[in-house]
Amino acid sequence: QVQLVESGGGLVQAGGSLRLSCAASGRTFSNYAMGWFRQAPGKEREFVATISGIGGNTLYADSVKGRFTISRDYAKNTVYLQMNSLKPEDTAVYYCAAGPPYSITPRRREDEYEIWGQGTQVTVSS
Repeated sequence: QVQLVESGGGLVQAGGSLRLSCAASGRTFSNYAMGWFRQAPGKEREFVATISGIGGNTLYADSVKGRFTISRDYAKNTVYLQMNSLKPEDTAVYYCAAGPPYSITPRRREDEYEIWGQGTQVTVSS
């Protein structure tokens, strides 16, 4: 069974840091585009960051550029999202997703991602 499981969410004060993890099982995702999305209360889910399957090319939403870093550990079949300088507006449920295999170009559209995790809550207090 193919599964993505996020972890690392929690409550943090503004200016703090968190590292989210997305562990994949049931399949090797080393050649897959992997992305992070988030959904705040009352808002639509939005793109946060992605890393391509080939070349490890990354792309970030303007709102997190310079603060968040996406990376992947091929040996552990895990993708990470390091979040620094957190702001209250970063509060949301964060979702990990697996996109098309053998992609070189970073993918930011939700409809390009087929497999989703259950999400992990990130709350940033002011």
